[in-house]
Amino acid sequence: MTAVTAAPARHETRAFRAVLPQLAPFLGIFVLAMILPFVSNNYWALIGTRAAIYWVLVSGLNLIVGFAGHLAIGYVALLTLGAYTTSVLVAGNVAPPVPVFVALAIAACVGAVFGVIVGLPALRLRTFYFAMSTLGFATIVTQIALAWQSVTGGGIGIVGPEFPPPFNTAWGFYYLCIAFAGLATWISANVAHSRFGRALIAVRDAEVAAEASGISKPRMLIAIFLLAGALAAIAGGLFASLQTYITPDAFTFDLSVLFFIAILIGGRGSILGPMLGTIILTILPEMVASLAAWSTFLYAVLLLVIVLVMPGGIAALLDFRNRRPLAANRAIVPRPAALGDILRTSAGARTLSLRGIALSFGNVRAIDGLDLDVKPGQIHGLIGPNGSGKTTTLNVISGYYAAKAGTLQLGEDALAPGMPTLRAVNGIARTFQTPRVIGEASVLQNVMIGGTIEGQASFVEALLALPRSRRDERVLAARARALLGVVGLETLADVRADRLQHSELRFIEIARALMLEPDFLLLDEPAAGLSSDEIERLAALIRAISARGAGVLLVEHHADLIFDICDQVTVLNLGRTLAAGTPAEIRVHKEVVSAYLGG
Repeated sequence: MTAVTAAPARHETRAFRAVLPQLAPFLGIFVLAMILPFVSNNYWALIGTRAAIYWVLVSGLNLIVGFAGHLAIGYVALLTLGAYTTSVLVAGNVAPPVPVFVALAIAACVGAVFGVIVGLPALRLRTFYFAMSTLGFATIVTQIALAWQSVTGGGIGIVGPEFPPPFNTAWGFYYLCIAFAGLATWISANVAHSRFGRALIAVRDAEVAAEASGISKPRMLIAIFLLAGALAAIAGGLFASLQTYITPDAFTFDLSVLFFIAILIGGRGSILGPMLGTIILTILPEMVASLAAWSTFLYAVLLLVIVLVMPGGIAALLDFRNRRPLAANRAIVPRPAALGDILRTSAGARTLSLRGIALSFGNVRAIDGLDLDVKPGQIHGLIGPNGSGKTTTLNVISGYYAAKAGTLQLGEDALAPGMPTLRAVNGIARTFQTPRVIGEASVLQNVMIGGTIEGQASFVEALLALPRSRRDERVLAARARALLGVVGLETLADVRADRLQHSELRFIEIARALMLEPDFLLLDEPAAGLSSDEIERLAALIRAISARGAGVLLVEHHADLIFDICDQVTVLNLGRTLAAGTPAEIRVHKEVVSAYLGG
């Protein structure tokens, strides 16, 4: 074997060894599921089948609740829809009867469509408002099932579909449902560990940072609601077969609560945790059957215990790696010289220009006729007293605010007001006054989020873990690790971001912004909270970024940093330009000294 062919083999071996600890629990659950028929009876076949069916639904719902952070409580509606669609098609109540697997596929398509319909309010509604909309949809589906007697049988019900041999026995159907559960696990894990899964978490915990990275929330959520709706409908078809006969009474509010609590027990941003939560909540009622009438009360008590005792859920309990103490005396030592091996040199052909920008909040004039040019390869400082409009200017450039007057141009091209997700594709990246990072994600994942739009694979390719998606992950991970080396945080790559110090979060944001290989980098008080040594290292890093051809717009209160590294400085006061020029000119400007520098 040649060295060329041996290297990829070694890489694949190392990658497998790295992922094996994560796969081990899933393999253990699968092995237990496979041996269950040999150590139990048909009663446990029923319980195991029910757990597998519930997990098919929860695996998709987990992406909505656990990853995207939307409280979809009424997802029993899509279980109901899938159950009735499959049963009605197999029974031939509206058309000639179709084979059960074809009916299940059609139900998945119907579920996907209605999954988007249920999810559309999420584009505007959050928290309990969205939860109420999903519960409202569940009520509508139940009422239609009751009223449409010629098709659904109304309150009397309809016979559930029967699967052909060998799936028409208790254990045969059990293995079929385990296969669907395994497929759902694989699909949801592929999405969760792709750039799309990271984007969902970013939208959940740091939506402003997600927009700055070019992540489109509507497009992302629609894709997830399609997938979750399809999985819920498939679960409904399997559930109808398990029940053998379905009525609207089979789809209770308790089921919706069970699905939701399973995710809360499992923990946000996890696949294993909600799976274990689903299994526990399916088995638990069988172990306390005498308390079945108190199920809703028990669920409420369980939810309260989770919130008070283990808010992170099972996933947090199993996260042993992040319980290890971090070194207390660690230092941030960036290596700016390494930038040349990671980032391309900016073409440097365009200037970011603001002309006559004006913006008011009520009667307060936040920006009043601002002119500003940020040139490629230069560091432009933006200073002024608090409330002078510095961060507001960055927000106008970033698209979070739409100017009421004036123009914003990148070279010869106008930048449309608003539309923050379009700034990243135009080569504009930024950091924030208060670091916007995802605390529950690792440092590496936080940085990889910055490169989301750089991925080439589609959502379907990520869902199926096709070669282009796997290549995206390798490329993004390699670049993110390299950039962590540049900012001096490579040893903390696998640590949860919420365990880091404030100064380290500042450098994480810079690394995330650099994932875009930006032509323009907007820095909002990056030196806030840093020690004098760290400020010196930050200055060297900013110089290196500028030396690669990027234009840097630096908002900062540390005057020494501004005067030390900037090529041009603009001073704002009450939204207007007080002075503009070189650092040397600004230092001696009488009005600047009086209004801002003191003296």
